[in-house]
Amino acid sequence: MKRLWIASIVPALAVVLLLPGARLYYQSPSGTGCTRCHEIEPEYRAWHASSHRGTQCGRCHESSWLNDLQRLYSHVRGDVPEQVHLRSADLAAMMEKCRSCHRQEFADWQAGPHSATYSRIFLDKKHNSKTPLMDDCLRCHGMHFEGGIRDVVAPQSMTGPWRLQRAELQARPTIPCLACHQMHRQGGELRKSSEDGKVAGPRQEINRPSLALYDRRSQAHVAVTNLALPVMKEGERRVKMSPDQRQALCYQCHAPRAEAQVGSGDDRTGIGVHEGLSCLVCHQKHGQQTRASCATCHPRLSNCGLDVEKMDTTFARPDSRHNIHWVKCQDCHPKGLPKKAMARAE
Repeated sequence: MKRLWIASIVPALAVVLLLPGARLYYQSPSGTGCTRCHEIEPEYRAWHASSHRGTQCGRCHESSWLNDLQRLYSHVRGDVPEQVHLRSADLAAMMEKCRSCHRQEFADWQAGPHSATYSRIFLDKKHNSKTPLMDDCLRCHGMHFEGGIRDVVAPQSMTGPWRLQRAELQARPTIPCLACHQMHRQGGELRKSSEDGKVAGPRQEINRPSLALYDRRSQAHVAVTNLALPVMKEGERRVKMSPDQRQALCYQCHAPRAEAQVGSGDDRTGIGVHEGLSCLVCHQKHGQQTRASCATCHPRLSNCGLDVEKMDTTFARPDSRHNIHWVKCQDCHPKGLPKKAMARAE
């Protein structure tokens, strides 16, 4: 009986001892415990050279006793993935970590169009009745979703009525922080270069190193410096483009059709009076607000002597026939510019 008692208590004792052991193994300072697993080491090295290297692993990657024990058991069995990827189900918790430090950026994103939920995008009757639902929709609206379009919405028709296949998708954002940012991207920490905060213009960064597109097919981020700006055309004419490399990220979703014509597909390339301007001249980074866009560049009155903010464009009225991206002087002056306006322009 004594031997039976010992035989039964030893496994239970081993499990109890494994709990703090697993916790200690994965929660050692600075994340070094994680690097003992070969598949984690590349991520650790990337983090150690990233702009987030001053933030401990545990600040963004939470764990529990049970999860740590499961990880340890998996490694003992040799059941480990070749690459470690953040699961779609973990995104909400990760975004709260982003929010804890980047409060203003998160608030701007949350108030803007890029925080659109799965229900807002995939239950849009007007869109679904004109454009068939397909897996390519997830390239922009659901980059981190694990599955195909049939796992998101049904039926696969243009008549509907449509419903989400999973209730938890209802309020989940389709374009989370990690769609455009890679946390482990190599780069310097954000800090002032001098005590008074003065930095010469050429040395000021245009964007943070984390700016990158998450490619759903490869399940990896592509740095914005490695994304190409398209060659856009208006008919046969090549359109003048801003050299702002950040636009390369915008064009991944707001893209033209194969012929690269301005205004085709979801393209918004500026021509007319706004040709050559970057998207970020008018659209704020996270919230996409454009309220101050006119005032940023224009005096209150245009060459025509009219208030530019009150002109008949989609800036003043969304239903205007003059799209602010493509508006030209000739749209309002088909017979040519008045001599008075031409003199002012000169």
